Amino acid sequence: MTDFLQMIASGIAVGSSYALMGLAMVIIYKTSEVVNFAQGEMALLSLFLTYMVLEFHGVPYYVAFPGALLFAVFLGCFLEFAVLRRAKEPNVLGMIIITIGIEMILMGLVSWKFGADPKTMPFPIGPYDSVAIGEVFVSSLEVLTFVTAIALMVVLFLFFRYSKLGVAMKATQQNSMAARLMGIKTKRILMITWGISSFVGCTAGLLIAPTTMQPYMMWDPMLKGFAAAVMGGMTSLPGSVFGAYLIGIIENLFGGYISIEFKSVVAFFIIVLVLCVKPSGLFARHFVKKV
Repeated sequence: MTDFLQMIASGIAVGSSYALMGLAMVIIYKTSEVVNFAQGEMALLSLFLTYMVLEFHGVPYYVAFPGALLFAVFLGCFLEFAVLRRAKEPNVLGMIIITIGIEMILMGLVSWKFGADPKTMPFPIGPYDSVAIGEVFVSSLEVLTFVTAIALMVVLFLFFRYSKLGVAMKATQQNSMAARLMGIKTKRILMITWGISSFVGCTAGLLIAPTTMQPYMMWDPMLKGFAAAVMGGMTSLPGSVFGAYLIGIIENLFGGYISIEFKSVVAFFIIVLVLCVKPSGLFARHFVKKV
């Protein structure tokens, strides 16, 4: 029983990082209906720049981490303005291909500049400082990641539900032409959306970096976050978080009781299953656009 509870706790812990990446992808999808496959690498560039200023320039944590988040916001806004907005007659598939291209460019840039050797991100909380909850042990970093994921989900949910900017983002996603006729500056909304999404993705990266830091570190969390978003519903913030925790728990139980070698396959099996049974996701409503 203790082993089972430990696997559940570990699944929730790893699901927290998936939840943050899922939230970041849902934010962009809610506004533009584009799946951003460059989400992980956008965070990756911010992380390695943070590592550089911490390790080689002696910048303190309280300056470096907020600086990383601000840079992430700038990077997201810049990529939307300089790259995606320049696409001529864009469609959803074309935009997705562009995000994949951005992903490869950013990953290649980080690999070229910093090399492929694993590095250790300086962090105020040790990744292996454990906290006992009964007979279950979780690390302080895992607790921080869990609290951060839930807090961001609540803040973003309230933001999209009650703020004017959040409502404008939803209106842009539902009908961009009607939104423009209503006076919403849709291009500016898209740019802000990319900035917010990049902020959330960078937050996830900062919490993942103390345990593993190399050029491919964000690939797995990004894919699992995408799987969580598909499972919960690509337009549902609570759904993506629920899906992330469910995937984390299921893959941990699968690895513990069946085979750890096929643990990573679980998320992609869930994607296929959900798309076959309920394409809109568990928490999102399926709708058909009418001309």
